[in-house]
Amino acid sequence: MQKCRFPALTVLWLGITTSVFAANADHQEKPVIVTATRTAQTVDAALASVTVITRKDIERQQVRSIQDLFRGVPGINVVNQGGAGKATFVQMRGTESDHVLVMIDNIKVGSATSGTTAFENIPIEQIERIEIVRGPRSSLYGSEAIGGVIHIFTRKGDGAGLKQNFGFGGGSFGTLEGSTGLSYGGKQGWFNMTASGIGTQGFNACNGSSSAGCFINEPQPDRDGYRNVAGSARAGYRFQNGLEIDGSFMQSAGKSQFDGSFANKAVLMQQVLGGTARYSPLDFWRINLIGGRSREDSDNFLGTVFQDRFNTIRDTISVLNDFTLNPNHLLTIGMDYQKDHVRSTQDFTVHSRNNWGVFAQHQATIAKHDFQLSLRHDDNQQYGSRVTGGAGWGYPLTENTRLLFNFGSAFKAPTFNELYYPFSSNPNLRPEDSRSYEFGIRGKTNWGNWSLNLFETHIKHLIAFDAETFAPVNVDKARIRGFEGIFSTQIKGWQFNTNLTLLNPEDRSSINPENPLSGLNRGNILPRRAEQSFRLDADRQFGQYTMGAMLLVEGQRYDNLANTRKLDSYVKFDLRAEYIFNRHWRLQGRIENIFNERYETAAFYNQPGRNFFAMVRYQP
Repeated sequence: MQKCRFPALTVLWLGITTSVFAANADHQEKPVIVTATRTAQTVDAALASVTVITRKDIERQQVRSIQDLFRGVPGINVVNQGGAGKATFVQMRGTESDHVLVMIDNIKVGSATSGTTAFENIPIEQIERIEIVRGPRSSLYGSEAIGGVIHIFTRKGDGAGLKQNFGFGGGSFGTLEGSTGLSYGGKQGWFNMTASGIGTQGFNACNGSSSAGCFINEPQPDRDGYRNVAGSARAGYRFQNGLEIDGSFMQSAGKSQFDGSFANKAVLMQQVLGGTARYSPLDFWRINLIGGRSREDSDNFLGTVFQDRFNTIRDTISVLNDFTLNPNHLLTIGMDYQKDHVRSTQDFTVHSRNNWGVFAQHQATIAKHDFQLSLRHDDNQQYGSRVTGGAGWGYPLTENTRLLFNFGSAFKAPTFNELYYPFSSNPNLRPEDSRSYEFGIRGKTNWGNWSLNLFETHIKHLIAFDAETFAPVNVDKARIRGFEGIFSTQIKGWQFNTNLTLLNPEDRSSINPENPLSGLNRGNILPRRAEQSFRLDADRQFGQYTMGAMLLVEGQRYDNLANTRKLDSYVKFDLRAEYIFNRHWRLQGRIENIFNERYETAAFYNQPGRNFFAMVRYQP
């Protein structure tokens, strides 16, 4: 078995964090989150491992895509196939990319055919904040939340009066980008409208062949560009009787070029429409009604010749009831309904299915102990019933140090492709099941904030492709062990944020004496997961100037189950700067991958070398 090689990164990380222990840090008010428990709570109160990325973080880092934003985030591994607008997969804590539940403005999104979310087609300028919850959450959300939950919120109006913002920039690879927004915030109502666009000539996405990578019959050393136009709107109102309503809409339309012999261009569209109503009929009882539709379309072409279409629609309705039994006990009882529809040029045997889910959660504080207990039952039209549970415990060792433990079971329902795709599917597939354990400790002192987490996940009934039957089957198992360490502090005006993730994602395939090929990859590292990831961000303001840097180190990974194709480790270093003309106007500039590191997160798929981007922003 290939063991994780931790020492070099561990020494580097410990050296940096030790040097900040004596420094002083300014502590900001912790944001309120809703994803970890489906109820409002502060980050400090959460028993789960949570990362919140705000609009200020996005603009400070000057990232241009979600894949840039997520690189080096604790517990997250990003796989990208050739740059902007190309297929991007997000793995959490070593699980599969379709083991992550993704929501936009409380509405579940993703493709029912592939089981993944097209992160590459979600424009960064439309995002207000992102809540990332690591660890299983099926006992609250149902299928997919084995690795965790990513909840994206589009931009929202706040503050007093009418405001507008504007941004325009450009850079390497013939990239141009712009955005504009209008918002209003008052005592009872608010709204926001944002539009954005991006165009880039890109670079050659893939160096593959007819048998590997992008599976092209002959090399295609061309530029593979990307275009996107997107818009979003959110609005809400609070009535005198306490009723709150809000609605949101986002649409992103893109065109992406790539290398391939069957198709080399995709026309993509994502659309999310949703609304929420909140009301308290009694002082101790609060009702939340959430409903919406998400849509994901992909039309594929070879040159100008249409090849195929995959369109999916997901309708969801949720009813949540929060009962405050007393200040130390909150009971939540909820119901979720989901229906998936598939429209495709491929002749799927089944075109729709529905799922009903009911759950209960009890959050309690007894003496100094905090508890979170949850239980859920899902009934799916195709695969039947599933029961999942979760338990969390927290205890304050000191006023500023907290001990945490979490357990959760989870499952992932097979996708339409796995169940119904013509000639290469298996309608008898069972859902993938998991159980996870996590032990952590977090604290804050006068020098900064920190947290340490150890976790282990066991997955069974993993869905794998059987070359003999040319169909997916339930055969594999996996065991994933990992460590996450997060520190933040200030030293002489510099704000430092650093984290380290160590991962051992091991294939534990069963050995069947009757099948000599079974267990062939047992003990190997699961593909495309970096075994080590380290990130350090440093920022400081000098009057009207702001300077920042990001160091990202990712360890080696393998591109296949057999561990015969290795992807080397890499080091990436970015610099960023900002000049503030006045309280409204600022100029930003970023140089990425300064040392022109050549690296791959998927074999044969190129990543950008040294490049730059500059943007002018107007903000109220």
